[in-house]
Amino acid sequence: MRFGVFFELQLPRPWHEGDEEQLVAEALEQAELADRLGFHCLWATEHHFLEEYSHSSAPEVFLAAVAARTERIRIGHGIRLMPPAYNHPARVAEMLATLDLVSRGRVEWGIGSSSSATEILGFGFDPHDKEPMQDEAAREVAKMLSTTPYPGHEGTYFSMPARNVVPKPVQRPHPPMWTACSKRQTIARAAELGVGALTFSFVSPLEAEEWVRDYYAIFEERCTPLGRAVNPRVAMVTGFGCADDADAARERFKAGLDFFGFGLDYYYGSGRHVPGVSNLWSTFETNYQPGDEGWGDLTPFSDPDGLRRRYRVYEDAGVDQVILMPQAGRNRHDDICTALELFGRHVLPDFAERDEAAQAARAERLAPAVERAMARVERVEPPADLEPIEAFGLRSRKAKDQTATFFKQ
Repeated sequence: MRFGVFFELQLPRPWHEGDEEQLVAEALEQAELADRLGFHCLWATEHHFLEEYSHSSAPEVFLAAVAARTERIRIGHGIRLMPPAYNHPARVAEMLATLDLVSRGRVEWGIGSSSSATEILGFGFDPHDKEPMQDEAAREVAKMLSTTPYPGHEGTYFSMPARNVVPKPVQRPHPPMWTACSKRQTIARAAELGVGALTFSFVSPLEAEEWVRDYYAIFEERCTPLGRAVNPRVAMVTGFGCADDADAARERFKAGLDFFGFGLDYYYGSGRHVPGVSNLWSTFETNYQPGDEGWGDLTPFSDPDGLRRRYRVYEDAGVDQVILMPQAGRNRHDDICTALELFGRHVLPDFAERDEAAQAARAERLAPAVERAMARVERVEPPADLEPIEAFGLRSRKAKDQTATFFKQ
């Protein structure tokens, strides 16, 4: 089993001059540390207008900075918002390919659509359309990354003519695809589409085993790939806190994760947000007691030995990657770095010893299912008799005459 690190880029109020700059600078330092320690992947989310909860609205820029500062760690979009109202599919393809080039083939491509009214209504589309919008865009982006030229598309939610979308990525046909999952139904859908499942539900080890079993059973039985390749994997996001003793870990990290859970409910469930006015941290602090049961009790805060035992259960359940989330609420940068250091030195090596053999065994077991799934990949027909694209300036006789005169000089 492998380990990743997740960045929401949370910034509770009150805000002061330079706070966002410091937030990003510290996140980049944490990314460099994770790379040196041997973490497998760094994931950054994409959100818009979710004040305090997430200031990660341009993850492609943050991830490019991570790529420039690191050597081995994978660069993960966890996730990229795919409905065209957020990001035009051609721009997503160009961004992914460029990031893959910058990182020398280290990109992981997560897709999603969000279910926040603040985001969806801010970009002006019907929330009932978000899932088909996501799938249509993702399917076409995969084609753009892997075909020369892209034959064009006349769709329900976007259309574009034939174009050769450049550059092309290092990883062919495209970076590994994932999708955000929050319940067993979406795990099943990820398996059917042949994309990795990025689960954000903070499930118990018993639930993890059930989800993994469901995912691989469905993948082997009826996968029809959304993209041009398959990525049968299950990754689970958890909160994280590590210190020399469990009590210290809990004291340093529990409130941050509870704020994450509070913000999740606020923006996706019960909140009434006034842009630029509402104070999420103040509301959380008013209602929060350090001893309360909360999100921090669903995930581990412990010393290295305790975390090793805890995550071994997830490994035995068949989880491919556990993604740790130390940056939440007002968790301190120094505490985060200390936690990552302890985990990297005392826990990662134990799992790394078993990972190579586990990856090989998994690939061998799934090979027949992968072959069956790839046989169902939609065929892309090359465009026939493409018409030349006439430059705007050449559409007038005057412009043609001016051009001819210019080249005679």
